[in-house]
Amino acid sequence: MADLLEVCDVTKVFTLRSGLFRAKIVAVENISFSIGPAEIFGLAGESGCGKTTTAKIILGLEEPTSGEIIWQNKNGKRISLRQLGIRERFGPGGIQAVFQNPFETFNPLRWVEEYFFETVSNYHLAKHKKEATMLVEETLQAVGLSYSEITGRYPGEFSGGQLQRISIARSLLTNPSLLIADEPVSMVDASLRTSIVNLFDKLRKERGMSIIYITHDLATAYYICDKIAIMFRGNIVEMGDAEQVLMTPIHPYTKLLIKSIPKADLTGRWEEKLKITELEEQEYLRKGCKFAGRCPYATKKCIEERPPDIKVNGKTVKCFLEFA
Repeated sequence: MADLLEVCDVTKVFTLRSGLFRAKIVAVENISFSIGPAEIFGLAGESGCGKTTTAKIILGLEEPTSGEIIWQNKNGKRISLRQLGIRERFGPGGIQAVFQNPFETFNPLRWVEEYFFETVSNYHLAKHKKEATMLVEETLQAVGLSYSEITGRYPGEFSGGQLQRISIARSLLTNPSLLIADEPVSMVDASLRTSIVNLFDKLRKERGMSIIYITHDLATAYYICDKIAIMFRGNIVEMGDAEQVLMTPIHPYTKLLIKSIPKADLTGRWEEKLKITELEEQEYLRKGCKFAGRCPYATKKCIEERPPDIKVNGKTVKCFLEFA
């Protein structure tokens, strides 16, 4: 079966300016991966690794500097995402997103139900109010809620877990083929994380939906993902079957990440301007392997040359090391 989405050698370059100083930061560098139907694909790594920029490019919120993203539409035709209009990209059978902070998704002064009926109206998903209400009820039931629980209520009247489920339900109205979930459980109480992760698995199984699961949390990634790509400074350093990558890591960075999982970045990354630390800037501007400054196995070659992608036991690893 053909892949639903193919990311082909995508690169995104940002220009940072500070007075007379100007530097080009390669936020995403020649990355490639594919997602099959009804598959959950993880993008994991510390804050600033490029995973959110990758999601923005897929959503059309950022234009790639180079590369292509190929999409299989509902008729089975393969087409560049650049050729799709907004309505086709986000309409029935297209792409939807669930963001990190559900309280930033909704206007605190609007009833939550208004967002549902607005989406139904915008995409002509129902012929009349009764049919629209039935569709809203159906999507809410899919996430364990009901229309009676949300009607006449404002976002602030719900818990974070409830509001995240409501956000997911809203994204289901167009019956998307692909859902992009950016850190969807990082601002939810630990007791509710498993239920939301299980919900994604349920949507995959019952609706045949594919999901890009963006996270710093390797535990939930191991639990839910079929495949995973570990990113560092815009590069995919290791990619393959999620269990193999996380249980038997090969790349030095993957090993380090598993030993010391970084804290979540709880800021609104979808809105903030590009800001990086001095260390991050040095790593982004590094000529050779981006991880060479931290890697205990780094050689002169690692510092001077860009490592190749090699195949090791069914995984793709960007490294000069020879793996037995």
